[in-house]
Amino acid sequence: MARVLISMPEEFLDRIDQVAEGENRTRSELIREALRSYMYKSRVKANTMAGKNAAILEALLEG
Repeated sequence: MARVLISMPEEFLDRIDQVAEGENRTRSELIREALRSYMYKSRVKANTMAGKNAAILEALLEG
């Protein structure tokens, strides 16, 4: 598995570690899951926007 080096404020890292510990997960597992969730939500949002834009365009072409 590839490794990635990121920078973040110490307080934020402390909060990440608290959540990870509370969920019995490693820091890496928690961050991977957060990124998966972010990417999924971004795809859903993009698909929703594409659908709305298509409906607007369709309405304009019909009118």
